[in-house]
Amino acid sequence: QVQLVESGGGSVQAGGSLRLSCTIFGYTHSSYCMGWFRQVPGKERAEVATLLSNGGTRYADSVKGRFTISKDNAKNTLYLQMNSLKPEDTAMYYCAANFYPRGTTVLPTCLPTNYWGQGTQVTVSS
Repeated sequence: QVQLVESGGGSVQAGGSLRLSCTIFGYTHSSYCMGWFRQVPGKERAEVATLLSNGGTRYADSVKGRFTISKDNAKNTLYLQMNSLKPEDTAMYYCAANFYPRGTTVLPTCLPTNYWGQGTQVTVSS
């Protein structure tokens, strides 16, 4: 049973930094797509950053140069380092993961997503 448990988030002033963590339980080494999404009320959940099992990363244009996705394999934990935060980054953030047979060529998107974290709120004040 795969479970994604998030931590981090909170409130910060514009220009500040936060780090989100997502520990993945029940995960066996395989090909994967892991990522972070965010959602504001009334809008669809949007993909923010993606990490593939081949090491490839992808970022939404709005966060390029400010956010960094990474993974600690020893801890089975996915991170999102968010720097130079802006009020428009305010949202509920969700980690996501899909797993595939080893050796699968994985597309650079976690959509559609099989596994979600519970979400953590990030609020950036001006």
